[in-house]
Amino acid sequence: MRTNLPTQHTNDLTAVRNLGILAHVDAGKTTVTERILYRTGATYKRGEVHDGTTVTDFDSQERDRGITIFAAAVSCSWDGHRINLIDTPGHVDFSDEVERSLRVLDGAIAVFDAVAGVEPQSESVWRQADRHGVPRIAFVNKLDRAGADLDAAVASIRERLHPAPLVVQLPIGAEDGFTGVVDLLRMRALVWADGGDTFTEGPVPDALLAQARQRRRLLEEAVAELHPAALEEFCAESTIQAQTLTAALRDLTRTGEGVVVLCGSAYRNRGIEPLLEAVVAYLPSPLDVPAVRGSQDDAEQERAADPAAPFAGLVFKVNSTSTGRLTYLRVYSGTIHKGEAVLDVGARRTERVARILRVQADRHTEVDRAVAGDIVAVIGPKAARAGATLCAPTAPLLLEPPSAAAPVVSVAVEARRRGETERLVSALARLIEEDPSLAVRTDPETGQTVLSGMGELHLEVAVEKVRRDHGLDVNVGRPKVAYRETVLRGVSGLVYRHVKQDGGAGQFAHVVLDVAPLEAAAERQQGGSAEGGSAEGFTFHSTVVGGRVPQEYVRAVEAGCRDALADGPLGGHPVTGLRVILTDGATHAKDSSELAFRTAGRLALREALRASALALLEPVVEVTVTVPEDAVGGVLGDLAARRGRVSGSIARAGTVAITATVPLAELFGYATRLRSRTQGRGTFTARPTGYAPAPAAPVTTAAVTTANGTAAR
Repeated sequence: MRTNLPTQHTNDLTAVRNLGILAHVDAGKTTVTERILYRTGATYKRGEVHDGTTVTDFDSQERDRGITIFAAAVSCSWDGHRINLIDTPGHVDFSDEVERSLRVLDGAIAVFDAVAGVEPQSESVWRQADRHGVPRIAFVNKLDRAGADLDAAVASIRERLHPAPLVVQLPIGAEDGFTGVVDLLRMRALVWADGGDTFTEGPVPDALLAQARQRRRLLEEAVAELHPAALEEFCAESTIQAQTLTAALRDLTRTGEGVVVLCGSAYRNRGIEPLLEAVVAYLPSPLDVPAVRGSQDDAEQERAADPAAPFAGLVFKVNSTSTGRLTYLRVYSGTIHKGEAVLDVGARRTERVARILRVQADRHTEVDRAVAGDIVAVIGPKAARAGATLCAPTAPLLLEPPSAAAPVVSVAVEARRRGETERLVSALARLIEEDPSLAVRTDPETGQTVLSGMGELHLEVAVEKVRRDHGLDVNVGRPKVAYRETVLRGVSGLVYRHVKQDGGAGQFAHVVLDVAPLEAAAERQQGGSAEGGSAEGFTFHSTVVGGRVPQEYVRAVEAGCRDALADGPLGGHPVTGLRVILTDGATHAKDSSELAFRTAGRLALREALRASALALLEPVVEVTVTVPEDAVGGVLGDLAARRGRVSGSIARAGTVAITATVPLAELFGYATRLRSRTQGRGTFTARPTGYAPAPAAPVTTAAVTTANGTAAR
C-alpha cells in the first residue's frame, strides 16, 4: 500500500498534479475531495457535507444550501507527489466557475453517481473539459447505494460522452454489501472494513476469479484496439503485462482516446487510495502538457513550464476577504518571489506581490516563492481581474483568458434605505470583480440597477452575498430573461446615403447592403472577400469591386453594423443570426471618412432591420425532472403548461427521470411548484441549450421603399 508524505515544496515538476473534481450536483465531488484530504493527511477529521464541516465548502451559503457554489483550491501530498486540487461547483448556474478552473488545470477526476450514471451537468462539464483538452479519469461513486450499477454507469459514459471507458476495477459486493474492489491490472483484491480508514490487500475471491479474468481480458482487448504498443504485445503473447497496460492507459488518458474508470464509495471511504494512485499514474504533470501559448507584440509565443524561464501566470479567481484581496494564480513558467513587481499585461499596470500563499480553501500558508506548475494565491495586486495575465515586466506575454458566458437572467436591485445606494454600488462592483459571469447595468428608461447572471439560483446567491457580506437590505425585482432578435427574411439592395454638411469639412458615405439570415446568406454568398468572421451570430462580407469603397471604409462599415446589433427594432434586444453583405457604395473626395462610413453602416443596418421580417428568440434549457412514478402524470401536465417539449424518460428503481426542453422564463419558481406536486420528493436540474423562437408571430416593420422594392433614404 502507498503511503503519504508530508506536504513539502518541490521543484520537481514531474511530481506535481494540478487537477479538478468535476461532476453533476450531488454526485459526491466535495465528499471525494474531503476523503482525499483526509487520506493524504492534509486533514485529521473527515468533513461531511450534511454536517457543514467540509474544508472546501467553507462559505456560509454553501453550508446552508449543501452544495458547492465557489471553486475552492486545496493542496496535499501522496506518494511523493504534490496534488493541487480544485473542487468545482456542480450546479449549472455556476458553470463559469468550472470554466475558469478548467483553464488552469492539467487533469481532472470526473465523478459519476453509480445509480444515475451520466447526468445533464456531468455531460456539460465533460464538454467543457473537451474544449480545454483536459485529460480525465472517471470515478463511479456511491456504489453502496440501492440500485447502484457500475456496468450501467459505464454504458452511459460510452453512450453520452463517447470516449472509450477502460474499466480497471471490479466491485466486491453490491449496494449495502459493497466492501471493496478487484484491481484488474495486478489481479488483487482491496477490501475495506466497516469504519476502517485503510484497506487490506489479498487474492481475488474465488467467487469473483472467473469474472475478474474475463474483465481483465476485455480491458486488454479494449486497450489493444487503441494503443499500438499494447496491440503488438497482445498479438505476440495473447496478453498484456501490467507494466505495458499501465503505460498504455497513461497514453490513452493524456490523448483523450480513453478514460480510465475506477469505482468506490467516497462517503464510506472506499476506493480513495486506488483513485490517488490513478491520479499519479495516469494524469499529466505540468511537463506533460503542451507549453502555454501567448502573444507578444501580436506574435504568438510558447513558454515552457520551466522555473528558470521568465515568469508568466494567469489569474483565474479573485476573492475579497476581511484580510485583503486574494488573487488566485496558476504559474505557467518561471519563478515569482514575494516582494517582486509583476506586469498586468492587459491593463498595462505594474503591481507588487506582497505575499504568496499556498491555499487550503479558506486557510493559507505563506511561502517565499512559487514556481512553474504551482497554483497559489497572492496578495498585493489591486486591479488584476479573473483572466488577467501577470508576468515579468521584462518579458511580457499575454495569455488567452477563459471565456465567459453571456448572462441570461436579470433582476432589478435597489437599496431599501435611501442613504445606502452608494454602498450598494460598491458592493455590486466587488461582486462583479469576484464573479465575471455577473453583470451590472443601469436601465436607461427606468434608471433601475439591473443585475444579470447565469440563472435564478446564481442571482439569489449573489444578492444574499451582498446582504451577508456588506450588511445591506436589498429589494429585488422579479427575474427577467435575456431575449434576442433574429432575421427570418432580410432585404436586398438597401441604399443608404449619409450626408452631413454644417460648415467646414462635411460627412459623406454611400453604402448598399444585403441583409439575410445567417444560414440563408451562407447558401447565397458566391465569392467575395471576407471582411469579418462569424462571431456571436453575425458575419460581414464585402463584394465591392473597383475600389469604390476603400478597405479602411469597409472595416468602418462593419464596425457600424456591429454597433447596430446592440438593440433591435422589436424591443431593443441584441440582434443575432444574420449576415450583412456590402455590395456597393461611393465616396466623396473631401467629405468621406471612417467616421462617416461607420455612421452610415450603423444607420443603414438599423434601416434594413426595420424593413426585415424579425422574430424574438428566448433562452431555452434542457430540464431533467426526477419524480416518483405516481407523480409522473401531474409533472408532465405542468411541463406542458410551461411550454415544455418532452424528449424522453427513463425509469429507475421506483422513480422516473423526464427530460424536456423548456423556455427559461417558464422555470422561475418551478422548484417550489415541483416540491408541492411531489410532496417534496421531486428534483430537477437544468442546463442551457441555446435560444428558440418565442411564441409570437414574426414581425415585419414598415420601411420607405423605392419603386423597385428596395428600401432607400
